[in-house]
Amino acid sequence: MSAVEKFYVWLEAEQSKIEPKKRGRKPSKKQYFTLVAQEAIIAYNLETDQMLRNKIYKEHIDYPFNKLVENIYHTFKFSYFDVPYEDVKCEVVAFLNEKIHKYVDGKGKAFSYFSIIAKNYLIIQNNANYAKMKRRAEPVLIDESRDLTSEMTLSSHQESLRDFVKQWCKWYDANLNYIFTTRRDIVVADTLLELFRTVENIEEFNKKALYILIRERTGLKTQNITRVINVMRADFARMFITYSENGRVQY
Repeated sequence: MSAVEKFYVWLEAEQSKIEPKKRGRKPSKKQYFTLVAQEAIIAYNLETDQMLRNKIYKEHIDYPFNKLVENIYHTFKFSYFDVPYEDVKCEVVAFLNEKIHKYVDGKGKAFSYFSIIAKNYLIIQNNANYAKMKRRAEPVLIDESRDLTSEMTLSSHQESLRDFVKQWCKWYDANLNYIFTTRRDIVVADTLLELFRTVENIEEFNKKALYILIRERTGLKTQNITRVINVMRADFARMFITYSENGRVQY
């Protein structure tokens, strides 16, 4: 029996447990991202048959993903997108689809995991659009008080940092099993790498959000997470020095 077929057997059993609603009872607020959606995502990731994957996605994942993005977008009122809302929602849902295989069964709730991914993606895109808007307005604002040499130097540094982070993530991902030997540490490191990939600038990290994301996915205590962070931070600093000298990431 395939993973999707097992899911539908489980779903039928769960639905049989639901008691019929009493007449006259007011309906409660409908939840859109339930345990069913989480189990559907798990089954989707385990399934190898593409037709079955398409079926379970259309019936049990597509709506929760769309509703999740919709709620986050309107809750945080992102205002620097120059395309229609529906286009933004489709883009974020597509990004969640790219990351769906990263969700680990038993390592936190799927709702929390994908909420953080969607929110971070929207923040990054919103901030990038705001930066573009500022750049378009800058020629009008230039005056003698601005230090253009310093601004160009900072811009160059940030561009180098972005390039280094891309190379570093790719190298670290390929060598993860050599650097860390336990499954626990590997999951923490993989989550950190995912966060690196979804932020535009390392200096914009929100420490609290980082720890919440990792705890949700791994179920580990802060001290276990901190140990892996310290290893990666030391490697990051050392490898950035090498990158600055020759333009390549080397351990």
